[in-house]
Amino acid sequence: MIVQTYRALQFGFILRIKDFFECNKISLKSRICLPLSNYLLCNSRFMKRRIAILFYFLFLFTTAFGSDLDSLLRCLKTAKEDTNKVLLLNQIGELYEGNNYDSAIWYYNTSRKISKNLKYDLGEIKYYSNITAVYNQLGKFDTALLLNFKCLAYAKKMNYLPSIAISYGNIGASYNNLTKYDSAIFYNLKAEKIFVQLQDDRKLSVLYSNICALYNALNQYQLSLQYGYKSISILEKKTISPNLCIAYINIGNTFSSLFKMDSAIYFYDKGYKVAEKLNHRYAMTVTTGNIFDIKMKTGKYDELFELSDRYVVLSKDLGSTELNAVAMITKTYANYYNNKAEEAKKYGLEALKLSLENELPDQTRQSYNALAKIEARLGNYRQADLYDKKQDSINQIQTDDEIIKNIQDLETKYETQKKENEILKQQQQLKKRNNWIFFLVSSIAILLLLSFLFYRYFKQRNTILENEKTIQQQKIIDLEKEKQLQATESILKGQEEERSRIAKDLHDGLGGLLSGVKYSLNNMKENVILSSENALSFERTVDMLDSGIQELRRVAHNMMPENLLKFGLDTALKDYITSISNTGKLQINYSSFGMENFSAETNVSITVYRIVQELINNTMKHAEATQSIVQIANENNVLHITVEDNGKGFDAENITNFKGAGWTNIQNRTTYLKGKMNVDSSAQNGTSITIEIPLLV
Repeated sequence: MIVQTYRALQFGFILRIKDFFECNKISLKSRICLPLSNYLLCNSRFMKRRIAILFYFLFLFTTAFGSDLDSLLRCLKTAKEDTNKVLLLNQIGELYEGNNYDSAIWYYNTSRKISKNLKYDLGEIKYYSNITAVYNQLGKFDTALLLNFKCLAYAKKMNYLPSIAISYGNIGASYNNLTKYDSAIFYNLKAEKIFVQLQDDRKLSVLYSNICALYNALNQYQLSLQYGYKSISILEKKTISPNLCIAYINIGNTFSSLFKMDSAIYFYDKGYKVAEKLNHRYAMTVTTGNIFDIKMKTGKYDELFELSDRYVVLSKDLGSTELNAVAMITKTYANYYNNKAEEAKKYGLEALKLSLENELPDQTRQSYNALAKIEARLGNYRQADLYDKKQDSINQIQTDDEIIKNIQDLETKYETQKKENEILKQQQQLKKRNNWIFFLVSSIAILLLLSFLFYRYFKQRNTILENEKTIQQQKIIDLEKEKQLQATESILKGQEEERSRIAKDLHDGLGGLLSGVKYSLNNMKENVILSSENALSFERTVDMLDSGIQELRRVAHNMMPENLLKFGLDTALKDYITSISNTGKLQINYSSFGMENFSAETNVSITVYRIVQELINNTMKHAEATQSIVQIANENNVLHITVEDNGKGFDAENITNFKGAGWTNIQNRTTYLKGKMNVDSSAQNGTSITIEIPLLV
């Protein structure tokens, strides 16, 4: 499986390395990344302290990720439409995930279609987990967050605690990607409670390590250490693993943030020993780099040679040009801080050459930084100044020979004042010889400039006229839209007022009248002697009258629900959906997120309520569905509404041709609230409608 790449900071720049687990062919599904190292940072005035964050996603399933793609595709051709095919499609999607996102998404979507047909909720959960990983890798973190909430909804529907806990962990990861660390910790702690209940030490150890890194990012170091120790207390009792190495490094990072360098080195060293036992070359490189950084910061320069030599060997084994360039920089600083400036210069130039040849701008900038300090120590201040300027203005890749040639040319230019005078004299003679050429060229240039200015004047004039025309047309369009919105608002307001009036008349007028009739009949029963047959008929009449009263009250409630005005949108929707489910016509699962603090104008709540009401009515009338899901989430002042069903579906491309009153009302109300609607439907695959409504603050 292709998973997310690790990013480690070395000397202030980012390295892109193959996944921590992939290096050792370990079949674990990584989804989240939190801080791994604060890695090889120079202590000079030219360096700034930076932290790289790495985070593991908790994994829902284990599959044979090392399987050959061709063999899986052959199996797919003969696979039956069952749950095994769902897992197979997801496995293939995972293999595509790191190098072909379009293919990965296609296989995931296909797996979801089969899951929906089979009513395979676990397959739905796996779909959301996988598709979320893709969106995370594409940097679409907001989308990933919403999908994680959908995954959580399915897990809660199944009431399957492991999936609920994992969903909480993945939501925390999404918030981490959005740099909302407080929210990330909140959901990780919710996951922790369930994993403790399940006594799942393996996932708890990963979760504790993640929380350790999060608290470090929030500068809450004591809490960071607390969770870091929790992680290793579990992992040290088990067989050594990369997770233990990462936990040691995370604790080391926290001690480094506290400037407790002896403790940081202690845990980095423990991480190195674990990595060495696993023969995990990349982890060994990370810890070596971290120790090198601290030794350099604390002035233990005599130990830098051994560490830089080790780093060189490890980077060669990994075959990374980025790491090789960094290795040369470590050699540079090892020699520089041990007063071997000429030797340091040699390694600095080699690092610069590697960085330029492999188009590594960060490493190039760092090489210039090191060379500037070296040249300054050697007394070559002009060269040092040139290197300082180069690190601030790297716009294109140059070879090492080109750089050296430029430096030599500049040195020649400043070598003697005599040479400067000779160049100046030659320039003056050349200027005198070509005065007439200059005059001619100037005249032509002036004519061309005048022609250009004349042309530009008329072009700008035409452009201004066209822009003014476009602006006027747009104003007309905007006015028409505004009128339409006003008309829509008036219609919707009038409809709701009429609904309210009719509901009141039905409930208070007709309802009261019928209740009075029922009361009179019951009194009559007590004062009139009836035969057994007439008595039975009388009872049936009273029962029918009672049913009519109940139906009348239900209709009045639907026309204007009192609980919407008293208790809010969330409660009103819950009551309405419960009433529909109780009829047995359609089973609806309702969930909401972030609605506890929801507040909006009454007309907004009523309009949203009507939208959901119309969507459900359409489902019951046309979809031939047996199950439906309604979700509403309040996130960042945007209301997300999702209504899905397992009905017969329709061709979504022809939705613009729908002319029914119900659909028109939905569109008008969505437009009135300045919302956006998306419809996903196909024949026999159900329908999913999502609406996003911005909430004015």
